[in-house]
Amino acid sequence: MDQVQASFEKLLEIAAENGCATDPKQLRAAFELAKGAHGGQLRKDGSPYITHPLATATIVAEIGLDQDSILAALLHDCIEDTSVSHEDIAKRFGEETANIVEGVTKLDKVAYSSKEEEQMENLRKMLLAMAKDIRVILIKLADRLHNMRTMQFQSEPKQREKSAEVMEIYAPIAHRLGMQAIKWELEDLALRYLDPYGYKEISEGLAAHDADHEQFVDHTISAMEERMRDANIRCNVSGRLKHIYSIYRKMYSQNKSLSEVLDLFAFRIIVDDIADCYNVLGHIHDMYRPIPGRFKDYIGTPKPNMYQSLHTTVIGREGIPFEVQIRTWKMHHTAEYGIAAHWKYKEGVSGKISDEDKFSWIRRLLEAQQDSDAQDFVQSLKVDMFSDEVFVFTPKGDVVSLPAGSTPIDFAYSIHSAVGNHMSVTLVNGRIVPFSHTLQNGDIVEVQTSKSSKGPSRDWLTLVKSSEARNKIRQWFKKERREENIAQGRLDFEAEVRHAGIPMALATKDEILGAAMKKSSFSNAEDMYAAIGYGGISVQKIVNRIGEIIRQQEKAETKSTGIMWNNRLSKPVHGVAVEGVDNVLIKFARCCTPVPGDDIIGFITRGAGVSVHRTDCRNYKSASKTGLDAERWLPVHWGDTNGESYETTLLINSRNRNGLVMDIAMVLTALKTKVISLSARDLGNGNASVFITMEVKDRDELTLATNRLFGIGGVREILRVGE
Repeated sequence: MDQVQASFEKLLEIAAENGCATDPKQLRAAFELAKGAHGGQLRKDGSPYITHPLATATIVAEIGLDQDSILAALLHDCIEDTSVSHEDIAKRFGEETANIVEGVTKLDKVAYSSKEEEQMENLRKMLLAMAKDIRVILIKLADRLHNMRTMQFQSEPKQREKSAEVMEIYAPIAHRLGMQAIKWELEDLALRYLDPYGYKEISEGLAAHDADHEQFVDHTISAMEERMRDANIRCNVSGRLKHIYSIYRKMYSQNKSLSEVLDLFAFRIIVDDIADCYNVLGHIHDMYRPIPGRFKDYIGTPKPNMYQSLHTTVIGREGIPFEVQIRTWKMHHTAEYGIAAHWKYKEGVSGKISDEDKFSWIRRLLEAQQDSDAQDFVQSLKVDMFSDEVFVFTPKGDVVSLPAGSTPIDFAYSIHSAVGNHMSVTLVNGRIVPFSHTLQNGDIVEVQTSKSSKGPSRDWLTLVKSSEARNKIRQWFKKERREENIAQGRLDFEAEVRHAGIPMALATKDEILGAAMKKSSFSNAEDMYAAIGYGGISVQKIVNRIGEIIRQQEKAETKSTGIMWNNRLSKPVHGVAVEGVDNVLIKFARCCTPVPGDDIIGFITRGAGVSVHRTDCRNYKSASKTGLDAERWLPVHWGDTNGESYETTLLINSRNRNGLVMDIAMVLTALKTKVISLSARDLGNGNASVFITMEVKDRDELTLATNRLFGIGGVREILRVGE
């Protein structure tokens, strides 16, 4: 029996063991169809392509999904990569299977204008498919998990790109769906490629102490089992090292070495009923000293992804802290498999979402993102779905999940648009608080409304954290205040044009402003001003597009006419031309690190050619005021850069928090930005600064990176060195 056939037989065996209620004939028919359709196609490791759908289907069977899911997993690449159509699959395996396959299929055949747009459309399609049938995302997760398991055969840029997507998109979705086992494996696999040295340091460090770790785990399990037997509590006790990414985050955020990370271990006690959970907790706290503030009751207050457990961190007799999770078997199945537990443990849930409350977050995300462009969609999606959460209560005791850092305004709009639009007073735990108050876990929030309320303020847009609230506020301004929006938008536009140093007459020329509006999908200037006014689009984005169009026109003119200064052609060196001089030595000032698109000035150095500075550089401004060496400053101009990259440095001022540097690194990785150096410093009082030296091709690329970095939680300010 060849390897492919053996893998299929193993799939049948796993499906039977997990009670997937499958018809082997149907599975075999899907396998043969996929095998024939992918015939001749090979994976990067040289194996037949069919091994990938087989592996994906096996993961789907392992988490206990139904027959339609396994069939769809076997066929998930057929529509995209072969001549097999939706109609072919529907005819042979049913409409439901065909629809799942369609949901999983990427939009590779659509022409995208940018990587962000491609990611946006794939995510939007994924969420739309989830809203119809949650099995789509479960198969998508299985697909990505197998791809990550075989990522060693891809190129290094592809490894980093796909791993960054896992960290930003797929692992958080697995977390939101409660699928912890898949989330942990995805994170560990992604870390292997995002920081191979860090991954190797931890894995080798753990391996060096395998015997000690195993002895500690075995001894602790034995002690717990003996205590529970004496108390006549039937249970299953297990222990493990925490997964590598969890340890990595702790080391990175707390600047510790592996030997300084103490709580490496986690133990799990599974019992038969909820009463025993609390009984076991008492025994554990009697055996070991609990650490104050490290107890969480997710049984009394389950997470939105259905997760339930008691969590406590204690210190063992050896002085080693460790976590203990206590749960019932039903809670354990839900914790491991999340929503998939509905199929695996026969709760009779169909693929389609029937519980509106349980999955209302998917619908809210879709509604909130209807009018956003690609970059805003991806960024706000990460904020809403993937940020840390805060759980608060309504006065009736209902739990509301919001992004960490949310205010009463976010809470009000999560209840209903009318509540947010007419809110007048907010109370937290019975006390009146300002609208800017930051909500904490366990707060009881009450919002009082008034018909005489004037509606939301524009300042609210800077206070809210959830895109649901932000979009509802924008919609109110869009509907209620069009004339005011146009006037405000025009003022903001003109101010930003002046700030960018673009002549107003040039920025508002019909061919330039018209091209910028077309790129942003506006048919006339009033609609554009109105959108700027109510916050529907960033004014910086519009002006950046105008600047890009102007530079493209100038570049086209330069190519046709050359750069003429002092009536003779000057040849650019490293993308910079000096007035009236050819082949001069050019270097870029370290004090301000200019890049193409910046306004620049040259300084004649002693024996080292011309040093290029930004015109907003502190050194140049100081020299201009004093008149020092005035004769050594001379005009320079950007010419053809031939695609060169330029080194520049950013200073990020932020709230100090766990994972800040990792989040910055992942954003830059996703943008494929080459980082020369990255260093962080704790400033005290909860503040931190991060210096990044990186390479970009021009100011637009730098602006894109800066905008993305501003989207990271806690970032307050980003400065270019020299400002």
